[in-house]
Amino acid sequence: MLKIYNTLTREKEEFKPLEAGKVKMYVCGPTVYNYIHIGNSRSTVAFDTIRRYLEYRGYEVNYVSNFTDVDDKIIRTAKEMALTPVELADKFIAAFKEDTQALEVLEATVHPRVMDNIPEIIAFIAALIEKGYAYESDGDVYYRTEKFDDYGQLSDQSIKDLRMGASERMEEENLKKESPIDFALWKQAKPGEISWESPWGEGRPGWHIECSVMATKYLGETIDIHGGGHDLTFPHHENEIAQSEAKTGHTFVNYWMHNGFVTMGESEEKMSKSLGNFVLVHDILKKVDAQVLRFLLAAAHYRRPIKFSDRAVEEARNNLEKIRSAYNNAQYRLEAADSDLSSDQADLAVFEALEARFVKEMDDDFQADNAMTVIYQFVKELNMYSERDQVSQVVLEKALSLLEQLMMIFGIKLQADTILDDDIQALIDERTQARQDKNFSRSDEIRDYLKEQGIILDDTNQGTRWRRA
Repeated sequence: MLKIYNTLTREKEEFKPLEAGKVKMYVCGPTVYNYIHIGNSRSTVAFDTIRRYLEYRGYEVNYVSNFTDVDDKIIRTAKEMALTPVELADKFIAAFKEDTQALEVLEATVHPRVMDNIPEIIAFIAALIEKGYAYESDGDVYYRTEKFDDYGQLSDQSIKDLRMGASERMEEENLKKESPIDFALWKQAKPGEISWESPWGEGRPGWHIECSVMATKYLGETIDIHGGGHDLTFPHHENEIAQSEAKTGHTFVNYWMHNGFVTMGESEEKMSKSLGNFVLVHDILKKVDAQVLRFLLAAAHYRRPIKFSDRAVEEARNNLEKIRSAYNNAQYRLEAADSDLSSDQADLAVFEALEARFVKEMDDDFQADNAMTVIYQFVKELNMYSERDQVSQVVLEKALSLLEQLMMIFGIKLQADTILDDDIQALIDERTQARQDKNFSRSDEIRDYLKEQGIILDDTNQGTRWRRA
């Protein structure tokens, strides 16, 4: 039974989708004014892993994740780079896709953009005004926060406390509001800014309204899962609920999910662009294997923070290499495996039981770290089985297939190393002979040369194995 921790109720709840076998899932995407940093990619990878697991369990997932392609940061950055906001957004949407594809993130079912949904946003705001939940003020439109009875429930805050906090901030915008905690749905255009015609004059959408519009447009008035970073709980997701439920009269989201932060270095300081301590995925991928980075991000429970440091990257690299080595060792043994061994069923049961344990851990609110512990046990059993004098082709094929499937949930592709070029294979054979002849200087010379070519040699009881660095 799959259980999900619901931020709204602060409890793990049995997952019951609106429609049997199908999942409607919305995840807040990036504001595209720069390359994504490692903190942004945490959310993208975490919910991609959750999506992959849901699909592994047989669900058909309709996965929608937006691009915020117009806001203050985009307008300001576009001006600095001498680009239009559209050109800037196009540039960094392409960069986002390049970086996330390197991290094996599946393409969303739909990637809606704000600029493509302006008529729907205007109609949504007009409906809120008609229902009395919003009002126009000198070209801006604001949401009447205090009219929505359940405001603050998601982030566990009271209207009274929010009002007190907002009243302490002396903002010029508050002069246009009925209450300091009201938030903008539509912003009047400033001279030279990108804008659209509306019943309230030239302007552009506020940040929060876009996700309400696009989630309900592409998934319906009620959706199964809404995900995003923990920092979006308030005010963004709180405002989404208020907007959506005021307009439709229905529950907006059944399961709210929020991923933890990424902290930087051994100090474990939260990564933030405002603090200037962020690193871009675009830059990391120049130095770190994309699969190692994916492993680091995916193998932790989504609600817990992740420490990003050189040590953490090295640990991820070593753990992934152990899994890859076990996989390749088993592939090597498969070539000489027996096609008919009487122990097939007993040995198969070991790996099938581990798969069941993996499912049990992931069914408990996607406990990826515990599930990865099961993977390590799987790898240990696979290594021990591969070292036997006689191994079954049936068992190895099944075990390899299971390991491939389970690792693909984390976005890790396991593939048998390709056949070496004839010249390199000849060098490996020459080294084997040199070792037999006790010509260790030549043996070491060949090993060092192959290492320079990106080929690592492992001497085992079954002979010399190789792998790519």
